[in-house]
Amino acid sequence: MANITKDMTIAQAIATDQNIIPVLMDIGMHCLGCPSAQSETLEEAAMVHGLDPDDLMDRIVATIGE
Repeated sequence: MANITKDMTIAQAIATDQNIIPVLMDIGMHCLGCPSAQSETLEEAAMVHGLDPDDLMDRIVATIGE
């Protein structure tokens, strides 16, 4: 099972495991294919959406079971 880290871009994380898409959508990341998804890390995206990056990673881990 691939490891997703908060320093991965959104696009890299989705390419690693598409099961994280619902997690990202639930926190308001609806533009997963937009240009910012290619360069913005999960950590940066979490902060932009008012979520603690570690909380986002906890949600991702709970969803994909890492």
